[in-house]
Amino acid sequence: MNTILDALQEGRLIELPDNNKDDALQFLAHIIEAIPSVPSGTDVVGLVMAREASTNTALGKGWAIPHARVHGEGDLACVVGWSPAGIDYGARDGVPVSIIAMYLVPDDQRNHYLKEVSILAKALTTYAEKDKLSSASELNDIRDYLLDLISSTKEPTAPDIRARMIQLQAREAAEAVPVGDLSNLVIEPVTLVAGPGMQHVVLAQNADLVKYLDGAPGLMEGIVANGVYQNGGWRVVKRGMVLYQGDRIVYDCIAIKGMGAR
Repeated sequence: MNTILDALQEGRLIELPDNNKDDALQFLAHIIEAIPSVPSGTDVVGLVMAREASTNTALGKGWAIPHARVHGEGDLACVVGWSPAGIDYGARDGVPVSIIAMYLVPDDQRNHYLKEVSILAKALTTYAEKDKLSSASELNDIRDYLLDLISSTKEPTAPDIRARMIQLQAREAAEAVPVGDLSNLVIEPVTLVAGPGMQHVVLAQNADLVKYLDGAPGLMEGIVANGVYQNGGWRVVKRGMVLYQGDRIVYDCIAIKGMGAR
C-alpha cells in the first residue's frame, strides 16, 4: 500500500465537499489531472466516470477504489477522499462509502496496482479496529486510521517505509479543511458571484488568482455548463451554489494549480 502512503505523505488526503457520488469522483479526478507529473490533457474525469458507469468500484467496508487506466509509462498515483457523512455508492454490503482511493494507473503499473488493491482488500477484512473509520470526526483521524491500516499489512517492512510512517505520525496535527494542503499543488478556495447584467465578482485571498479570474474569458460559462473552468495553469472546480434574490448566484469553488504551471 505504498501508493496510499505516498498520498498521505504528499498531502493528497482530502475532505470531500459533499456526499454526492458523481461530484466526489469528478472532484478527485480533477485533483489527479492537476498533478504536475500527469501529462497535460489526460482525461482522468472521463476515464473514471466511464468505468464507473460500467462497473461499480465499491470495495466494501466503507471503501471505493475507482481508477483511470492510461497508456504509456509513469508512476502509479493516488488521491484519497474522505466523506464524513458517507456516500450512497451502491456497495454490495450496503455500507455507505467513507473513503474513496482513486488511482491513476499507467500501463506499466498495472501489476503494482493489482497487488496494492489485493493487499488493501485483505487488510480491510482482517483489520481489528474497523470502528475507527465510522467514528472519525476530522481529517487527522482518517490519516491515523489509514496509517494503522497500512501498518497492519505485511508490506511496510522496509526501513524507508517505516521512517516515512514515523514522520507522518509525528507531524503536528493540522486543522482539517475542505481540501488537503497538497505539497505539489496550490489549492485556493474561491467564491464567484454572478447574476443577470453584471460582471462576475471573484472573492479569494490570493491576489494573483483574483486578477487572473477577473479577466478570464468564458469563466462563468464553463462553471455554469460543466462545473469546471480550465484556461492556462489554473483549474476552477465548482463545489456548490446558492441562489439569492435578483437571480444572483454564489458559487463555492476551488482553484487548483500545479506548482511550476503557468
